Amino acid sequence: MNTRTPQRWPGLLLALLPGIVSAQTATADVARDRASVLAMQGEYAVDFAFDETVLLQPDYERASAQRSGADEVVIVVEDTPARVVLQHLLVDAKSGHVTKHWRQDWVYEAAQRFEFSADQTWTVRAIPADDTRGAWTQCVYEVSDAPRYCGTGRWTHAGGVATWTSGESWRPLPRREYTKRSDYNVVDAINRHTITPTGWTHEQFNTKVRRGPGGARVELAREFGFNDYRKTSGTDFGPAYRYWKATADYWAKVRARWDGYLGRPPGLHLKTKIDGMAMIIPLFTQAGEIEAGKTVADAEIDKVFAEWTQPATPENDGAAAAR
Repeated sequence: MNTRTPQRWPGLLLALLPGIVSAQTATADVARDRASVLAMQGEYAVDFAFDETVLLQPDYERASAQRSGADEVVIVVEDTPARVVLQHLLVDAKSGHVTKHWRQDWVYEAAQRFEFSADQTWTVRAIPADDTRGAWTQCVYEVSDAPRYCGTGRWTHAGGVATWTSGESWRPLPRREYTKRSDYNVVDAINRHTITPTGWTHEQFNTKVRRGPGGARVELAREFGFNDYRKTSGTDFGPAYRYWKATADYWAKVRARWDGYLGRPPGLHLKTKIDGMAMIIPLFTQAGEIEAGKTVADAEIDKVFAEWTQPATPENDGAAAAR
């Protein structure tokens, strides 16, 4: 018997220990990141503020500051170790009317994401390995679950404060802008989410850009957006929970149809106008019928998508216009 063999184990364990500790640390970091994402669920009074800051063209006039507010509940739709889906629902405090609002999906070390590559076009592209390693990709969706934008970044927890900051990404104009102006067609954005003692915040560092073919771009102005989500007990969110209980399965079917385009290249082109109302109205109408206890056949959902959606193609993909 080789009596010296057991003596090798302490050295072997010492050699393996850094890798074991590193793996345990990475697992703990992912869990902490995921807990930060989940901390955004809850009931909130929200203030939205947008201010143009730096003006970048000599003849450009600063737009008026924008202020608004809402009562909003954030519901967890999906929760797995590497993926969290959060649905926002607005409630009118006086009437109890519910409006399905935006949605945010968070994926750990996502291999790909969609990018707003041209008007009404989102192209699915791979995320470089160095960018996605240890990072979370957040994708944001319209009220109809149509795509808006994605961003990839890492959570930090220095000083006990959880903050996620994205890299730059293109995003379409928000409703507050395209209903009032047409002098630019895309936003170059960096987003930052921070968990606070009273809820969470969403900071936006936006550059308003007029983007053209061949990579041409004219930057008009920079804008700072600040959305403050503060926990509240002063609003009855019961109507929102009841709405979601009644319609969750319907909206899951809608998401599955969007995922058919956004889950793989080339991506999606919408044939609707920029407001998307050609899809929002029928989908919201169908959800209302479901809420009222009626039945909506899958074929009716398919009909809406068949009329207004198609795969992205070289003709409608603005890859040449990308940064």
